[in-house]
Amino acid sequence: MAVGIQQLRAFVAVVDSGGFGAAATRLGVSQSAVSHAVAGLERAVGRPVLTRGGVPVPTLFGERILRHSRAVVDAAAAVDALAAGRDDLVRGRLTLAASPTVCHGLLTDLVPRWRAEFPELVVALFEGEDDELAGWLERGTADLAVLVDPPAGPGVPLGTDRFHAVLRADHPLAGEPEVDLADLADDEFLLSEGGCERQVRELHRMARIPFAPTHRVRQLSTLFAMVRAGIGVSAVPGLAEGMQGEGVLLVPLTQRACRTLVLTGPPGRPWHPAAQALLEVAGRR
Repeated sequence: MAVGIQQLRAFVAVVDSGGFGAAATRLGVSQSAVSHAVAGLERAVGRPVLTRGGVPVPTLFGERILRHSRAVVDAAAAVDALAAGRDDLVRGRLTLAASPTVCHGLLTDLVPRWRAEFPELVVALFEGEDDELAGWLERGTADLAVLVDPPAGPGVPLGTDRFHAVLRADHPLAGEPEVDLADLADDEFLLSEGGCERQVRELHRMARIPFAPTHRVRQLSTLFAMVRAGIGVSAVPGLAEGMQGEGVLLVPLTQRACRTLVLTGPPGRPWHPAAQALLEVAGRR
């Protein structure tokens, strides 16, 4: 039995929407039609592609075919658009993955600009840590992502992000215009494990002090809460400014280790038809 485009479209919609009902709404069909399409796909491939019970997620085989399924669905949308005489192809839905600091510091400006330029395109944000995003592109979970210092390739640099010390407001150095990381060597250091460890290690090397974090945390909100409680200090990207809340300050570090942020697409599969248009707008900002 041959695999059909409607089956793949239903499969991708269920994964992206988180359920059969939401997928039906997204596709403008009945929930029964989505269920039948996915069941038809599973008959065609001879094995399950989604788990049943609770929120449906791809099986191991479903994960393996998801990237190819997205490519087929995107290509079919592009063909439909060309056949209808639409040259821009900037319509439909696109998933953009980015870290919390990028979502906070860059995308709150960029997404509204995309919405104004391309009203028929929905850009859905998928927030994750820096060290997760490249994998999401590879697996097809995201169509575009803002990566940190990626290998050379197609993409648009959105800027560089300088690191700042994170200090409690009553810290003796909180009022300084810049802080040398070496001057914080006696404070307990909190490391955010969201993907910035390489840069933080480089900051310590530049400051000529050992890299020996006392605490390791995953969430920035936890890190800021611990600094506010007087447990220690930290270093985070400057785009986190405004996320720290009252009682915590971000002060530029004397050591100038920066990260470059690049908006790009997946290296191993066709890009979403609307991706290039989004990159062009981002490049003009």
